[in-house]
Amino acid sequence: MLRTSLTIIVALFAYLLFWPVPVDPKSWDAPQDAGLSGDFAPNNALDNVDIIKLGDTHGPEGLAFIDGEVYMATREGWIVRLNERTGELSKWVNTQGSPLGLAVDANQNLLIADAYKGLLLVTPEGDLSVLTNSIDGVPIVYADDLDVTEEGKIYFSDASTKFGAEGSGGTYESSLLDITEHGGHGRLLVYDPADQSTQVVMDGLNFANGVAVAADSSFVLVNETGTYRVQKYWLKGEKAGQSEVIIDNLPGFPDNIVRGRDGRFWVGLVSPRSQPLDDLSDLPMLRKISQRLPAFMQLQATAYSHVFAIDQDGNVLTSLQGPNSAHHTNTGAMETDDWLYISSLHAENLARISRADAGI
Repeated sequence: MLRTSLTIIVALFAYLLFWPVPVDPKSWDAPQDAGLSGDFAPNNALDNVDIIKLGDTHGPEGLAFIDGEVYMATREGWIVRLNERTGELSKWVNTQGSPLGLAVDANQNLLIADAYKGLLLVTPEGDLSVLTNSIDGVPIVYADDLDVTEEGKIYFSDASTKFGAEGSGGTYESSLLDITEHGGHGRLLVYDPADQSTQVVMDGLNFANGVAVAADSSFVLVNETGTYRVQKYWLKGEKAGQSEVIIDNLPGFPDNIVRGRDGRFWVGLVSPRSQPLDDLSDLPMLRKISQRLPAFMQLQATAYSHVFAIDQDGNVLTSLQGPNSAHHTNTGAMETDDWLYISSLHAENLARISRADAGI
């Protein structure tokens, strides 16, 4: 009996130390989490949002607005349309992939960052085409979010060059691997329709996620989910080609960023920070061992509703939270004339709150 017990213990230790895992964690120094305090002091603004059920689709991660209709990218591959006036929902186009970020160009084409398929375009008539899915013959394996400049250039994030969304079992599964490794595999890319070229703008990002272009196209913002911050890359002016962090040490994992009105940019915090992950930031071996534990003991998103708005310099303008909301794992928010729509990674529904109740 003793020999059997010792054999089991040795086998367990050997498994925890040597069983192959896909991540090779890097050491870094996570900033001290201030939690929900200061500009992010707790509130219940999102506890009583309007809930719009999506039928047999879910996870409306990316949103766009065209001619009175809200377009949303769902986990089943469908682009679903909501008529804001009538409330009618309809399935429009299925990318046969994993659509995430949405944007609209000057010709009212819907632009899609599809994690499996690349950068896509859908005409108003519903014709789907691929704009780009590679750079110099190397596939783009996790197109995540996007926005378009006045000149028509499309800036989009490639969340991870190592942990491709499809090859890692899905967008969520890939994000957990990349964030755990913290290896700087994310990039900001740009596609120019004029010559159909795709180029790298920034690299070395830790899970490059949300992308938003300034109203005057002078800069682009990109969320770095794995480092809890937002970076600004200047496109025009004396700082053109330079980047800077405009807000960091966020109390959660930033997902999408969407240009709102009056100079606002909306950021969704898909989950509060993970204290165990922060505690192990400079202990890569233990992060690697954690990947051998049962799934329920590994990094997971926590259901909590939280979106906030910043100005172009990263100053927090408003923070909306819903600790008791039926809507959760928020990826971002989008303004229309009457509503603030709130997107989600996992929720079975779409949420919205009136502009008056949102204080905007």
